[in-house]
Amino acid sequence: MRTLTGVSPPFEFSPLSVVSFGSTVIAEGCDAAGSVSWIHAWTVSHGVITQVREYSNTSLTVTRVGGAVAAGRSAEIKPSHCPSVWKSKFSGRAGKSVPGLVLAI
Repeated sequence: MRTLTGVSPPFEFSPLSVVSFGSTVIAEGCDAAGSVSWIHAWTVSHGVITQVREYSNTSLTVTRVGGAVAAGRSAEIKPSHCPSVWKSKFSGRAGKSVPGLVLAI
């Protein structure tokens, strides 16, 4: 809130890595001191960002959910159908434990 109101100096969003998986783009970085890490997950459709998710001081793992379900039948999703395709690198830079989330694409 202090940054949004201008009381604190602006937070720098300089991405240190950017990757894409289909319509999902992940950008990751941290502040100059390395004490705050951030991850943005953008959903892009026809060249336009349609959704933005922001994670701060959180570990994020992106997992691809595979295997189609046959019509009228349920299928068990096995771990081999959900490979991890990306994991955040900067969330531990502050030397503290952070929550972990999984983003399924």
